[in-house]
Amino acid sequence: MHWRWCMMNDPVLQQQAVALAYESGDFAPRVVAKGKGIIAEQIIAKAKEHEVFVHESRELLALLMQVDLDDHIPPALYQAIAEILAWLYRLEHGEDAPAPNLLLRPEVD
Repeated sequence: MHWRWCMMNDPVLQQQAVALAYESGDFAPRVVAKGKGIIAEQIIAKAKEHEVFVHESRELLALLMQVDLDDHIPPALYQAIAEILAWLYRLEHGEDAPAPNLLLRPEVD
């Protein structure tokens, strides 16, 4: 099993994006792309082109932008990302599920 998804912020502000991937055997999702401005626009365009889910969350994006490229997400973000994955799973299986209400801790270890 593998998952790929992209986070973006409010398009009115400077565009930012982080792409995450989770592969079988990984202990946590990894940051596989991130950027601001034109780079972010390209990440989001590629995600949409390949039908990769794009989720908007300014708070989660700010925390994920602190994670280095190719690093796994920190344990402080496991719960939030797990909730998004569970929600995506339900959507992919035809359930009408509301988006998760993420409660995020401000620090990333």
